[in-house]
Amino acid sequence: MSGSECNDIHLINEEDWHQPIIEYLEHGKLSKDSRHKTEVRIRAAHFIYYKGTLYRRSLEGLFLRCLEKEESIKALEEAHASVCGANQSGPKLQFQLRRMGYYWSKMVQYSMDYAKKCEACQYHANFIHQPLEPLHPTVASWPFEAWGLDLVGPITPKSLAGHSYILAATDYFSKLAEAIPLREAKKENVANFIRTHIIYRYGIPHRIVTDNGRQFSSSMIDKLCENFKFKQSKSSMYNAAANDLAKAFNKTLCNLLKKIVSKSKRDWQERIGEALWAYRTTHRTPTGVTPYSLVYGVEAILPLEREIPSLRMAVQEGLTTEDNVKLHLQELEALDKKRLEAQQALECYQARLSKAFDKHVKSRSFQVADLVLAVRRPIITTRHTGNKFTPKWDGPYIVKEVYTNGAYKIVDQDGLKIGPINGKFLKKFYA
Repeated sequence: MSGSECNDIHLINEEDWHQPIIEYLEHGKLSKDSRHKTEVRIRAAHFIYYKGTLYRRSLEGLFLRCLEKEESIKALEEAHASVCGANQSGPKLQFQLRRMGYYWSKMVQYSMDYAKKCEACQYHANFIHQPLEPLHPTVASWPFEAWGLDLVGPITPKSLAGHSYILAATDYFSKLAEAIPLREAKKENVANFIRTHIIYRYGIPHRIVTDNGRQFSSSMIDKLCENFKFKQSKSSMYNAAANDLAKAFNKTLCNLLKKIVSKSKRDWQERIGEALWAYRTTHRTPTGVTPYSLVYGVEAILPLEREIPSLRMAVQEGLTTEDNVKLHLQELEALDKKRLEAQQALECYQARLSKAFDKHVKSRSFQVADLVLAVRRPIITTRHTGNKFTPKWDGPYIVKEVYTNGAYKIVDQDGLKIGPINGKFLKKFYA
């Protein structure tokens, strides 16, 4: 757009913006209003009136035919979605119209609005990858205060014992992990795992974080929470970032198992304990120490240290029983300090992650009754999506409820409720 267009002051009605210019160019007529008179004179310098048609001179020196409202609507329709239209975005649409030799007042705004409301463009638009909310990391101030649970599977091939799933839990503070193989992903198995592998071993947590899977959403889990007085927080659908610790551990566990299973790949359930030991005795970047040491106060003795004695092994072998007891007591007394240092390191790590993540945030929110489109996969699974030409978005839906941290519940025209769903899987629909 030329600089003169940007500086135009439209004091006249947009419906007949060209008429005062035509009257001035053809008959020299001007309004009695001084401001109106000045505007017409400034604008008229960029126009010519030839054989009953008004033309505007572009920066390239070309003359563009000025269109009235009805003509401009037809031009938009033809240039955007006709035989030669390519369903361009707003800026490209107005550029195409100018190349075709047309102009009208507020041409850029009309092009942007037309492209934005095009249904085909909305349904087939690319996914929005920019986060709409700042990062909200889960904060735990002490070991076993919060656990993240997640299910891996179904895994193929099944194990020799018929297992198809791995149920895993990770402590948000120490990063200590527990995992068991399962033949079926049942709510009874999940409830039993929470009871025996978390509560009976590490005490009652303050809360557990899960996704909205059916095995985690049941009256049995609710009753367990009620009996032991702890909370369950559920992440919104397909929003891995809301339960990032559990997802990250699952990825690490699967990577470890890939490298240690046999060629048949069916002994993976026997290797889970080995993978867990490797994970627990490896330094974690967020805390700067191993999960094992944060829980037990000392580092685990590894097979290599028995084979090739390390310094601590050599020192301990030379100590009397009484000195060994004193040494272990000192290590336990230093455990609280180690945990405080780990907490500080964890907070600094989360602050760095949040700062890097928040740079890309583009705020986007919806209100109750707003019309929105939802990503067809993986959110909308009730409709066939096996075709290459299937739209990427589905809807429109109506926003029914608004939750905290960018989560929404939506409803379709038939009253089917979906959610809670993270706002990053939604976008506004322009009717």
